[in-house]
Amino acid sequence: MKDIALAFDTSNYTTSCAYFDGAEGDNSGRLLDVEPGKLGLRQSEALFSHVRRLPEIFSGLSVNGRIAAVGASTKPRETEDSYMPCFLAGASQARVLADALGVPFYAFSHQQGHIAAAAWSAGRMDLLERQHLAWHLSGGTTELLLVRPMGVAVECEIIAATSDVSAGQLIDRTGQILGLQFPAGKELDVLARKAVRKERYDPKLDDLNFSLSGAEHKMKQMTAAGAEPEETAYFALASVISAVRRVTERAIERYGEMPVLYSGGVASNSLLREMTPEGIFASPRFSTDNAMGVAILTWRAAAADGRLRDG
Repeated sequence: MKDIALAFDTSNYTTSCAYFDGAEGDNSGRLLDVEPGKLGLRQSEALFSHVRRLPEIFSGLSVNGRIAAVGASTKPRETEDSYMPCFLAGASQARVLADALGVPFYAFSHQQGHIAAAAWSAGRMDLLERQHLAWHLSGGTTELLLVRPMGVAVECEIIAATSDVSAGQLIDRTGQILGLQFPAGKELDVLARKAVRKERYDPKLDDLNFSLSGAEHKMKQMTAAGAEPEETAYFALASVISAVRRVTERAIERYGEMPVLYSGGVASNSLLREMTPEGIFASPRFSTDNAMGVAILTWRAAAADGRLRDG
């Protein structure tokens, strides 16, 4: 029986747990329930939902092996001042389980988990051992990171970001106007594919940073003027992609040619993948919030500490 690492991730959008055995694993997750018309949950609501949901999510995980270590995402980023209450749900469960089993507990950030999951799913685990660029595109985060190896994990330096509206917020606000369920990414992607008239907004760049509020304003104007839902959906997504592509090109000019990894829920968008063929993408399942990346990093940490046994 193989030794495995078990991990929890309780983000602002998804409850998930996963295991990894050094080569393969499984992730069980589910989006938090959001009332129609609303754009997400308050932190107190998300925390309560995670606590209530975790037993169900864990029971859906097909654990195959002996649990040798337990990990969790404990904060959004690996910086000291990074904090979000919803991560307490998974972290507390993980710590209790580790103590009960007499195995080590390892803490990582949600962002580190995203990068690890994307690299593994894309078949590029080598990226954890070399410098590269990584986009973290989600409901609350739109950042281009300069990623460097740091022990068993990675350290992430923010080199570009949106100054106001995140990519996920623009997408979800567009979905809200069009009457789509939150989060709106998948439905907006399908809708945009039907667009005949294809327009986009090229956000202005301020060095490597940019703003998406202009795209949001233009999207609302289009809707008010009677644009077809498909056209509005395409406009929102194409505007995000335009910003991402232009910032990436400028970052490579400054930092040199290197691989570009895409992670986060927005990175599962099919138009982004189609219009960015040079990018390295995870499978859509591991682009969105999941605990697999944290399980991978937990396994690497346990292996480095000599906590794994053969067979």
